[in-house]
Amino acid sequence: MNIPDGLQYTKDHEWIKIDGNTAVIGITDFAQSELGDIVYVDINSVGQDVAEHEVFGTVEAVKTVSDLFMPVTGKVVEVNPLLEANPEKVNEDPYGDGWMIKIEITDSPSGLLSAAEYRTLIGK
Repeated sequence: MNIPDGLQYTKDHEWIKIDGNTAVIGITDFAQSELGDIVYVDINSVGQDVAEHEVFGTVEAVKTVSDLFMPVTGKVVEVNPLLEANPEKVNEDPYGDGWMIKIEITDSPSGLLSAAEYRTLIGK
């Protein structure tokens, strides 16, 4: 199970990489493995302000559809263009080519987990 130390995590299994007032967000390796083969990513929140813990999109796998929750309050500025034609990138490379959105952070992050805390949460 890949859980990089340089990222922060949520209890909802999203990861976030913060760089100043911008951030990249995706789902964790654990989340993609639990979902199975991802066949569609639906994110239509570009340009919108999304509050922490609100849904910013969904991921559809062969067996289920799962909501994507915002780890911090911010404005969605970009959706990964690769995911429209290649949603399987989330399974193949969740921390690289499978990232989901980029945001401008508009409020201080709270309640994010370190890699060690996330490992404890998922029992790895």
